[in-house]
Amino acid sequence: MACVFVSSRVLVDGKFVPASIFVSEYGKITDIQAGIVKPSASLTYYDHSDKTLLPGLIDSHVHLNEPGRTEWEGFETGTKAAASGGVTTVIDMPLNAIPPTTTVENLHAKLDAAVSQAWVDVGFWGGVIPGNDKDLVPLVDTGVRGFKCFMIESGVDEFPAVKTADIAKAMDVLKEQPSVLMFHAEMLPPEGEAKVTDSAQPIAYSSFLCSRPDSYETTAIETIVDLARKCDKKDTLKLHIVHISSADTLPILEHAQDELGINLTAETCFHYLAFSSENIPDKGTHYKCCPPIRTKANQDALWGALQAGILQTVVSDHSPCTPALKDLEVGDFFKSWGGVSGLGLGLSILWTEASKRGIGLEKVSEWTTLNTARHAGLLGRKGEIAIGHDADFVVFDPEKEFIVTEQKIHFKNKISPYKGLTLKGLVEKTYLRGNCIYTSEGGVVDKPSGKLILKKRTA
Repeated sequence: MACVFVSSRVLVDGKFVPASIFVSEYGKITDIQAGIVKPSASLTYYDHSDKTLLPGLIDSHVHLNEPGRTEWEGFETGTKAAASGGVTTVIDMPLNAIPPTTTVENLHAKLDAAVSQAWVDVGFWGGVIPGNDKDLVPLVDTGVRGFKCFMIESGVDEFPAVKTADIAKAMDVLKEQPSVLMFHAEMLPPEGEAKVTDSAQPIAYSSFLCSRPDSYETTAIETIVDLARKCDKKDTLKLHIVHISSADTLPILEHAQDELGINLTAETCFHYLAFSSENIPDKGTHYKCCPPIRTKANQDALWGALQAGILQTVVSDHSPCTPALKDLEVGDFFKSWGGVSGLGLGLSILWTEASKRGIGLEKVSEWTTLNTARHAGLLGRKGEIAIGHDADFVVFDPEKEFIVTEQKIHFKNKISPYKGLTLKGLVEKTYLRGNCIYTSEGGVVDKPSGKLILKKRTA
């Protein structure tokens, strides 16, 4: 049955206005009217007039790890966690599942594993590894949203790092495809520059931070920019840097975007905007990620870059593992798995920090929804409350605070640096195509209704 959603604060065209959103029985927005209409016998009426209505978030950087490492995460637990945080679409990274998404055959193994396990919509990134350049276009045609590669060892044997020749080949293959080439941008500096290490105190975060200096990120991005400049289609080739951690990269990004005409975007993550190295305790391996969380001054610069448009998106980079791999008891930063778990908490994390800085909820939504939709090639279908779009909504109370307890965490392994924090802003309900899939009181619904996104992107 068709329905209407009403609220005194609906985010439409970047502004909060009183509005009524009409939704068809197929879950598409058919009309948006100013003001709050009265109930009608012909329409199911959802009155959220005392809350804020946002478009469903799109988390474009998530590791679901299925098949192959389902003890780390899986489609069911990962997408339920997403739903609990107002995330209605996730884009799954090509690793750490086994096999990785580097061929069409491997993609189908992942699709088979996902059947009837998606509580939100799921799209897929492909991977670039040495020697799979012939697999890229078939993966584009099968519906992957783009490709990720590592410029340093990934931590899993089945997804090796690429060399500059591999990157140049991938750029050439993808330069006229409706796709995007993404980079884990850490790279050892040129020969002659010493690798900074200090493993004498493996339980001290400062030791780990020294082992992944800013120069790893700047070296990688300078290499990407140099390769892109040599591409004859640098204006159409879409490039993207995942999880920017170092503020030293920002002038390089800005120069490439504004002066060199390179189609280059970049993201940062909730954990880089919420935590700083000064406050990470010894043995706090649940904070470990690569590139690492850096200083408070560095964090402030990342916030500035978001506001300036140098960084366009904020994502979770949810990269979970088992408790044994985090090994909090020993707390060796050099041996534990690198990855922060936070899927489903991002909207509240970002709003908690943004509100302290006087940044509006409109910008938070832009960074986590509109811009991530653009990055994943989903504009026109998702990313905003607009006619013709999927009726994916978040009912959000921006003033309500809550403590992150295990009961509030819905991903599989409840190891997270966010546990115990008090966050501002509560997701009260999540709707996918007009159907409620989560309530803060009742939890996630019993039956999955998410779809796998496999339609070939057009831009």
